[in-house]
Amino acid sequence: MDGIELALFLVTIFLGGLVSGFAGFALGLVVSPVWLHLFSPLQTATMIVGCGLFLQGYGTWKLRHALRWPIIWPFIVGGIVGVPIGAMLLTHIDAVYMRDGIGVLLILYSLWGLVRPDVKPITVGPATDLAVGFCNGLLSGLTGLPGIIVTIWCQLRGWRKDVQRAVFQPAMFAALFMSLVSFGFAGALTVPTLKTFALGLPLLLIGAWTGMKLYGKMDEATFRKAILIILLISGIALLLPLSAFS
Repeated sequence: MDGIELALFLVTIFLGGLVSGFAGFALGLVVSPVWLHLFSPLQTATMIVGCGLFLQGYGTWKLRHALRWPIIWPFIVGGIVGVPIGAMLLTHIDAVYMRDGIGVLLILYSLWGLVRPDVKPITVGPATDLAVGFCNGLLSGLTGLPGIIVTIWCQLRGWRKDVQRAVFQPAMFAALFMSLVSFGFAGALTVPTLKTFALGLPLLLIGAWTGMKLYGKMDEATFRKAILIILLISGIALLLPLSAFS
């Protein structure tokens, strides 16, 4: 990378950490439009997964006081099963149609959530949460988006913001770990990729720390709206053709 490319990389990895620290997800949404200009798609995906592991691990640690394993485990177990199945289905399902469908659903859900009055939270048992975790992992394997379904589900359950993040961040960590294992078998963990990742890691963590500070100042209503807006932007981004990011 030349000087300008290096500066772009460092700025975007900081911003990705900032947004992820604030909301608990959306790193890929922030960095991929720039990184796809700087790196190959496989290298970009590998570094996003690596950054996501650090961010979700850091976020989970910061919210360790809110961790409730009887609530969390179905999402993690379901996700671990779903990720490899989703990855295998990539050879049989048109990923473009899948991304478009998810994009439309995200836009509709976000707009509905921003304008709807408060509704009664959904109350279900671990079996339903396990199914949601599986669907979240399945979608992660298909699209590389590890937290969309579980993030929406946490909102529908009506949990407080700390509980929401203490559920979807460990679930995302598990899905990302499975993805990293897959990339390792595919030979994507090269020395140049690891060196680039190590170069940006300090700014990633500084951004995440700053984002967590901003998160700590939000009330429940502000957090809910922030998540809905980020999901709306994610849905719009999914509908854009890949050429728009490269």
